[in-house]
Amino acid sequence: MLAKLAAGLVLVAALLPAPAQASGAPSDPTRAQLRTIVENVTQADGKRYALHDDAGHTMDTVKVIQDNTGGYLAVSHFMFTDGHFRVNLATSSDLLTWHWVRELAGSNTGPASQPTIAQASNGGFVLAWEQENPGGGNNHLAFRYFASRTDLLAGKVSRSYDAPRQLSSCAEGTPNLYSIKLSPDIDHSTIDVGGHYWWNCDRDRQQRGTLTNFGSWTTSAQPNFDNALLYWGVGGNIGDRDQTVFLGYSFGLIEGQYTKGDFGSWRVFLYDYQTGNADRTTIQTDGGSTAFANPTLTALKTPSGQRAMLVTLFVPSEGAAPGESGELLYYKTY
Repeated sequence: MLAKLAAGLVLVAALLPAPAQASGAPSDPTRAQLRTIVENVTQADGKRYALHDDAGHTMDTVKVIQDNTGGYLAVSHFMFTDGHFRVNLATSSDLLTWHWVRELAGSNTGPASQPTIAQASNGGFVLAWEQENPGGGNNHLAFRYFASRTDLLAGKVSRSYDAPRQLSSCAEGTPNLYSIKLSPDIDHSTIDVGGHYWWNCDRDRQQRGTLTNFGSWTTSAQPNFDNALLYWGVGGNIGDRDQTVFLGYSFGLIEGQYTKGDFGSWRVFLYDYQTGNADRTTIQTDGGSTAFANPTLTALKTPSGQRAMLVTLFVPSEGAAPGESGELLYYKTY
């Protein structure tokens, strides 16, 4: 039965109209340049496989941002000894070695995973993650606001909001933060958020929502985003994503699973927000890993002040070369 269902989904994908052709679009050359950076791990200016912090935690699904006081901040999750995920905060001065600061979610909230973070124009920070009930289940998006860097490092939360599920009765999660607009403060704000929802409690599909005044949530499905990956024959989950601006254009990385349940079939696609198309990437690691998931994409400055694109990917053991499973972080100047 499952085989027939999978075959049917592939057939449906094959019958989908191709996304609007991007050939000749102004963003084409820039997308090609970014794709070269994303695909060539072997030529990165800096990289780490199996990323850990100095306390020994894995830094899975890490999101890195520039620290405007110098250095870098990162949020990530790790699996605690009880088998549940917790969210950690870490700092770095060189992008490659990380100092654990504290846990931000998990022990008090219940299982917390897939975190992301962004800084607002007033110096505060918005943290988002995928939250479960303490006993498991009820996956939904959770948001916390820290009024300053000092508060973030101390774990002092100023505002909290847990978004009710609206598109799935089973699960919603894997957030990314597109933008934070203050008018003029967090209590009068508009936060643009990406995420996934568990379509028919069967497969992950894309959503995009708005958190207003840190007190109300609206969201909608994004079928055109899904179609950009279905076009390539993705038959499993379409899940985690991240977005940045590169040389004046908006691009994202998004994970797609070709076969439901097969972790070795995870791949990463480069999405062009100008055209609505996705390019299939062929990522080249030093050992030849083949499966990649949970991408992030961040434009920042290196410790020497050069502009760079930083990419992080989770390398599942099912598609990993020896020594390469776990979180991969790499960057390239441009």
